Amino acid sequence: MKNPAPQVVLGLRQNWKQFSILVVINAFVGAMIGLERAIFPQFATEIFGLESKIAILSFITAFGISKSAANYFSGKLANQFGRKNLLILGWILALPVPLFLAFTGSWNWVIASNVLLGISQGLTWSSTVVMKIDLVGEKDRGFAMGMNEFAGYFAVGIFAFISGFLAQKYGIRPYPFLLGELIAIMGLLLTIFLVKDTRKHVEMESKGHAQVSTKGIFWETTFRNKTLSSITQAGLVNNLNDGMIWGLLPILLMSLRFELEEVGLIAAIYPTVWGISQLFTGKMADIFPKKILLFWGMLVQGIAILFLALVESYPMLLLVSVSLGIGTAVVYPTFLAAIAEATHPYQRAESIGTFRLWRDLGYAIGAILSGITADLFGIPIAIGAIGLITIGSSLVIQFRMPKKIKFENRLN
Repeated sequence: MKNPAPQVVLGLRQNWKQFSILVVINAFVGAMIGLERAIFPQFATEIFGLESKIAILSFITAFGISKSAANYFSGKLANQFGRKNLLILGWILALPVPLFLAFTGSWNWVIASNVLLGISQGLTWSSTVVMKIDLVGEKDRGFAMGMNEFAGYFAVGIFAFISGFLAQKYGIRPYPFLLGELIAIMGLLLTIFLVKDTRKHVEMESKGHAQVSTKGIFWETTFRNKTLSSITQAGLVNNLNDGMIWGLLPILLMSLRFELEEVGLIAAIYPTVWGISQLFTGKMADIFPKKILLFWGMLVQGIAILFLALVESYPMLLLVSVSLGIGTAVVYPTFLAAIAEATHPYQRAESIGTFRLWRDLGYAIGAILSGITADLFGIPIAIGAIGLITIGSSLVIQFRMPKKIKFENRLN
């Protein structure tokens, strides 16, 4: 006689084992980005002789466009093909990336590698986000997103420092990138053997909701719904400034004559603080009004970026990096928790995918905008312009987003 299938239940406590596995896997996802975070501008200059800021930042543009597209399609495909299958595919696509970066002699292959990495990141990170939301149900979504983003961005910071250390001690390649190959293999094996799909959890949660259409979610999330569109524009601007920091901060620090290890430390502190703080800010999203958190988080980011353009001392740069990390930590889990709260369970994956499409296009827009501005007017002007745009985004949250988030079934 066959044993009955285990009952599907929602909640963090009830699903803590599977939730914990997904947290670990998302740390591996973040580590893949962290390896590039501190060393890529010098990698472009030292190995390939690139000098133009827009040329150097082209790898971020390629990454941002490909990741944003993968985010969107992962949202559309999650219900059809299963979250786990998309996660496995994402890791398979990541496998050749570190090897290309470690050994290629062509910048075109570097760009191609970052396109592949962007697709991989879109599939893997989106899958872990949606699966955690599926598991915990309504009660602990903010905390779940805080844990997810903590794991990912803490790993970004740690591996940014590790790659800077390895590059300083052993050279810019191959060792920092070969570490990435080990990470990709471990992420794939953990996914294949330990992760379970969460489609049945979606079905369970949907029993408490009326049936809805899944048409028109893109336009609703992007423009029509005041809550979703306000969050989406803020997500785009958040990653716009992150794309600028990823590309220009190491160049700025090297122009100030800091050692590569010091550059790695400053570049690492921002995502590390961002990651650790989300252990607390994620839970805040379950307690405090999400609009208030989003407004102040974006405002703090904008002010910190303005200071980044003005200060030159190492202690002040460390303080700015910490402030920027805190501001980003306040908004990041709140973005996803707010979208989950404002959407039907069957609409959630595609709405989150649409949000992440626009959010990660911010990487490309930020790289292009800041690269062109830096080439024309200098790095401080480019950084200051991004700071003002970020403050403007906080004002959109303040004046467009409703105070109370609620699900509106306006799709037909």
